[in-house]
Amino acid sequence: MSDPRPIFDAARFAAGPDTHRLLGRILVETGAIGADALVHALDQQTRVDAPLGEILVAEGAVDAATILSAVAAQRGLQSVDLDAAPPDEDLADLAPRRIWMRHQAVPWARLGPAILVAMARPDRLESLRADLPAGFPPLIAVVAPEVQIDRALARGFRDALLVQAEERVAARFSCRDWRPVTPRGAAGIAAGLVGLATLVALSPQMALVTLCWVAILSLSCITTLKLLGLLSRLSDLLHGAPPAPGVARLPRISIMVPLFRETEIAGALVRRLRRLSYPKALLDVILVLEEKDTLTRDAIARTDLPPWMRVIEVPARGGLTTKPRALNYALDFCRGEIIGIWDAEDAPAPDQLEQVAAHFAAASPEVVCLQGMLDYYNPHANWLARCFTIEYASWFRVILPGIARLGLVVPLGGTTLFIRRDAILEMGGWDAHNVTEDADLGLRIARFGKRTEVIPTATWEEANCRPWPWIKQRSRWLKGFMMTWAVHMRDPGQLLRDLGWWRFLGVQAFFAGTLAQFLFAPVLWSFWMIPFGLSHPMSASVPSGVVMGFGALFLLTEAVNLCVALLAVSGPRHRFLMPWAFTMPLYFPLGVIAVWKALWEVFLKPFYWDKTRHGQSPAEQALDTVP
Repeated sequence: MSDPRPIFDAARFAAGPDTHRLLGRILVETGAIGADALVHALDQQTRVDAPLGEILVAEGAVDAATILSAVAAQRGLQSVDLDAAPPDEDLADLAPRRIWMRHQAVPWARLGPAILVAMARPDRLESLRADLPAGFPPLIAVVAPEVQIDRALARGFRDALLVQAEERVAARFSCRDWRPVTPRGAAGIAAGLVGLATLVALSPQMALVTLCWVAILSLSCITTLKLLGLLSRLSDLLHGAPPAPGVARLPRISIMVPLFRETEIAGALVRRLRRLSYPKALLDVILVLEEKDTLTRDAIARTDLPPWMRVIEVPARGGLTTKPRALNYALDFCRGEIIGIWDAEDAPAPDQLEQVAAHFAAASPEVVCLQGMLDYYNPHANWLARCFTIEYASWFRVILPGIARLGLVVPLGGTTLFIRRDAILEMGGWDAHNVTEDADLGLRIARFGKRTEVIPTATWEEANCRPWPWIKQRSRWLKGFMMTWAVHMRDPGQLLRDLGWWRFLGVQAFFAGTLAQFLFAPVLWSFWMIPFGLSHPMSASVPSGVVMGFGALFLLTEAVNLCVALLAVSGPRHRFLMPWAFTMPLYFPLGVIAVWKALWEVFLKPFYWDKTRHGQSPAEQALDTVP
């Protein structure tokens, strides 16, 4: 770029800082704020570990540009416009990218032997200097708006950030090298199909009996997992919840909200998040948009965003467009100690972040992730929405807390999860190519020797209540389960060493059991022949007592499912759903269609993200539902 010295006010820099003047006094004297606003902000600062300027901006007392101007005046620093005078691109390589990103600093220009560094928080200059390599040139701070700094970092490190977004996870944990139809793989598939066809041709009865045993084994695994989770959860409920701990210091929390083709939901999302009671000066909500998604970008541009909410745009590169890729890209722009994820249609409980902060403060260091409960705000829409609500309540209110209590691997939900920043960076973020990135992350957390706990705070979502969209969404989840299980089972011995026997078996029961249960459900349905007096191939292959045992297993499975569902919806909010729990056996067959669609896509479109459309139910339902 051109020599910056003509636009750098050296005389102002030479005058030195005016630090004896407090920032609040400067703002009052210039008429930017009134005395009452200053007193209120100072009172908040006694409870919130944040700079005065950030508190004033977050509360809407003053805009960020006014604070920046006052900080520049207080410290005797030059203000620069990074859009009008872009940074010198050659300076970015003087230090690793992570340093500039961590400190939200942009090397702007040279001034003699020194480097002019643009920062929105010049008080962090010494911290930046300590992080730079030995022998780095002297630094002089200039101030620039945070939004311009983010844009400059995104432009300067565009290629590196995009590569990192897609390849952040170590290759051994990623499915990015997934090649299901290689010559070797095709030969294996062909051999398997030939073997199956031969078995069916030579002995169709033996083929069906073999499939029956596989189906019964998978049913036994998943029923055992549910039963253990149910018993563990009942034990927790009988002993009562421990008292909520206090928090001496609230952390800054960054929440990423990925949006893609969400034109109907932008305004409703902002209204829902405004209900949060967490101190806004410690809240950093990032709307993560795709650069090519002009419709959503335009919708957000027309929306009045609060000062604690900002936008990060993910540039296009190749054909990959997935939620985990977007999360990886935006991760380095997060400012919080805790990173959270919400979906576009989410309506979190107003005190959710206080609960997250309190739980993390009381938890042991190996607890790096918290999973909240997911619920639906539109169960009255139709029968499918009611069943989906029962299913989610069963999973998040009964089974998942029980699984966590048993020390098993916790498969995460895609939203309302919160993770320590250092931990997600250590684990390499999300697998950008996995369409069920949440389940993969839950498994990697366990493999790294860390733990996930479930917290009793709810986020309300929109239930997918139309059959074909439901099938498409479920097929994406099941496809991700298939790929997650296959990737982590590349080296079963290493997985066993990482997890130990107990959690290893839990992983097999959950992933393999869930998939097999749907894949072979039609085989289990064939047992309905017996009550109607028809002959079943198993009857001739095993003693009658074994067949009766199968019947007992089927009854136990339905009893466990019903008990879990009734317990999950026994609270006052969901009690009206209890009669509908008896219709759940009619709901799950939809998953059979979804799993076969998923299996087809694993071989043909493994990275295809079958988008779920939101905003089909009135947005007001979410606001009416959240307490």
